[in-house]
Amino acid sequence: MFSIIVAAGWPIWPLLACSVIGMALVIERFASLKTSRVLPPKLLDEAITVSRASIPGPDVVTKLERNSGLGEVLAAGFRALNANPMATEDDLRVSMESAGRVVAHRLERYLPALATIASAAPLLGLLGTVIGMIEIFGSQSPANGAVGSGNPAQLAHGISIALYNTAFGLIIAIPALIFWRYFRSRVDEYLLNLELAGERFARHLDTLRR
Repeated sequence: MFSIIVAAGWPIWPLLACSVIGMALVIERFASLKTSRVLPPKLLDEAITVSRASIPGPDVVTKLERNSGLGEVLAAGFRALNANPMATEDDLRVSMESAGRVVAHRLERYLPALATIASAAPLLGLLGTVIGMIEIFGSQSPANGAVGSGNPAQLAHGISIALYNTAFGLIIAIPALIFWRYFRSRVDEYLLNLELAGERFARHLDTLRR
């Protein structure tokens, strides 16, 4: 592997940096976008059940907020109702939507960077290809006054730079694009479910206010 990197020349190093960063982002997003950390399946029903008789105390609300992204949204509704028992349903929605925007920003974090890697890697590979082509043409320049007497070693080196960088650029870009599309669709699904959960919880809190 090291011999391939050496043969690919200096243009391979930006591509290797992109691959390391991309791998780190993919691992981080897999850890952060777990369902248990964003949208626990039974949390909404549990919050509704617990608050049927009365609004939970600050300790319970804080614990709920730290539970997950959905917990932050639900806790914002509880806090809004505790702060103003006469708050309208629209007021409760606004409070939860504000918390939801914070959660949405956190869910979408690093996705633009992953998309940038997916777009930039083929261009970096193309840069390496162009540099390899320059070396190829340079190896064909006249040497010692003899027209057409190129340097075979330099010619081979230029071809290797061109091919290796093109291949590395695609090898990095394709998985990065796949993971970006996967995470993007997953975040969109989470945001939709958070919005629906917030709507349902706002109606529930409005019944408590009455």
